[in-house]
Amino acid sequence: MSDDGASLALDLDAEAFEAIVIDELDQLPDEMVEGLDNLVFVVEDRPEDGSLDLLGLYEGTALTDRGQYGFGELPDRIILYREPLLAIAEGDLEALRDEIHVTLVHEIAHFYGIDDDELHRLGWA
Repeated sequence: MSDDGASLALDLDAEAFEAIVIDELDQLPDEMVEGLDNLVFVVEDRPEDGSLDLLGLYEGTALTDRGQYGFGELPDRIILYREPLLAIAEGDLEALRDEIHVTLVHEIAHFYGIDDDELHRLGWA
């Protein structure tokens, strides 16, 4: 293991990665997470196309586009992709935490109906 901890970040298995995601979720402001109803967070290795270009994805219907929300509906999902996030962090554990944090904020914003243009304007691209 190197002294700078780089190999640690590159060698994170799914369980260790998920622990960082949970820690970053716990650090988000209460105002951001209190309204996250019927939403699950999922970690997958890569997007379906196998690319390393996509860091996260919101699957569902934004709050601003919902009509009546009823029982029996499957939860919306926020997916974080482990391998692309590890690749963009380039072996730096703090950079990985930052990328996970930004990706969580970005995808949660989509849940609340904030589109990519507005996220770019706000500096959360």
